[in-house]
Amino acid sequence: MQVNISLKKVVDNSYDITIDTLPQVHFDTKVAIVTNPKIAGLHLAYLLSKISAKELYIITVPDGEEYKNQESIDTILESLFNHRFNRKSMLIAFGGGVIGDMTGYASSIYQRGIDFIQIPTTLLSQVDASVGGKTGMNNSYGKNLIGAFHQPKAVYIDPLFLTTLPQREFSAGVAEIVKMAVTFNTEFFEFLEQADLNDVTVLQEAIKQAVQTKADVVAQDEKEHGIRAALNYGHTFGHVIENETQYKKFLHGEAVAIGMVMANETAVKMNLMSVDEASRVKKLLQKYNLPISYDVVNPESFYEAFFLDKKSSDSSITFIIPKGIGGVEITDKCEKNLLLCVLNQFGES
Repeated sequence: MQVNISLKKVVDNSYDITIDTLPQVHFDTKVAIVTNPKIAGLHLAYLLSKISAKELYIITVPDGEEYKNQESIDTILESLFNHRFNRKSMLIAFGGGVIGDMTGYASSIYQRGIDFIQIPTTLLSQVDASVGGKTGMNNSYGKNLIGAFHQPKAVYIDPLFLTTLPQREFSAGVAEIVKMAVTFNTEFFEFLEQADLNDVTVLQEAIKQAVQTKADVVAQDEKEHGIRAALNYGHTFGHVIENETQYKKFLHGEAVAIGMVMANETAVKMNLMSVDEASRVKKLLQKYNLPISYDVVNPESFYEAFFLDKKSSDSSITFIIPKGIGGVEITDKCEKNLLLCVLNQFGES
């Protein structure tokens, strides 16, 4: 005996990404802006001059990757319940990647899903975290191991927010731009080698190209069953580094930069990337004062931590390995001995 539930529907999750001065926007529903105290102090007044709603609330959560946890999610959800939000209500993520990920996740589970909008305020979140619908939080086992795919209704990228961004956080965002160029676009990488991203006009062009690259990939593979995994270049190594240092020593983009260098060393040993190409990537990262080394104290435990990566299965680890500059390979064929050899190189730093 069998009963079939036919759910073969085409759901259109398309949305626009606006790279320009934030427009005036009105919402005829309850809206909550989720932010942190630092961003609220710098830019909330500006945002409130642009946003109006039937009812508008502000929810603040602590600033930092270490607060991307269940406690912060509960803070957001409890505020929504207290203000009697319903399925037509909306959240606005106003901050960096941490705020965006948590707001998106909270919106995905509140009453089984409500809409949200991304208004990213860091370079990293503008070019990467705000685009593509990945939401989530961290736990003691690793980064973003709890979450959901939940696309925003819109993304507004206003370059004004970058004027108050500390240099270190700016550089962390550059790492994500470099990531997309190395894996998907040789010409974009060559542009970055010659460009000065401290120039506002040049930076906006780089943001546009990075966002377009990610948008094209997400359009092909929304739920990361294939090519979208390539956007995790540098992340498999980087997430272990973040977890080992309890998210306190490196910004996400900094850990990704080190992870890219590690992935490049792996690619060189697999004859997928030349020494010169690996050197060019390293040089570009150094141009923006990004870290390129990390002391791997225990290669064996570092290797075991790979298995907590979301892309891995019980017995194999999926790695994103560059094929030169502008190409990428998603593989589970990286042998343990080869990886330990790479990790031992960093253990000598």
